[in-house]
Amino acid sequence: MGFASLYPSYAVDRKMTEPPILTKDEIEAIKARCEQATAGPWKSFVETRDKFSGSDFIQTGGEDIYLTGATLADQEFIAHARQDIQRLIAEIERLRAISSQGG
Repeated sequence: MGFASLYPSYAVDRKMTEPPILTKDEIEAIKARCEQATAGPWKSFVETRDKFSGSDFIQTGGEDIYLTGATLADQEFIAHARQDIQRLIAEIERLRAISSQGG
């Protein structure tokens, strides 16, 4: 599902099919949410996949997270987001620094 189907009024109003560029303030807000979340790394443990007895959960640097109603894909996404978002922000900042230097 593309951006235009998720946000049809944005695409129609602006004749765009791509999301708007993140502002510096939006990136800073995302970074702040990352910094406020429980320390990582986070790791997804799934009873049937990882061959242990007990519940499926996400191990963190603090209290473990147990999800209700989440699919395996949801749990994996949430667990990986803790590390992935930090890496994506670092890459955005790296690319923007290169771009601002004209290279």
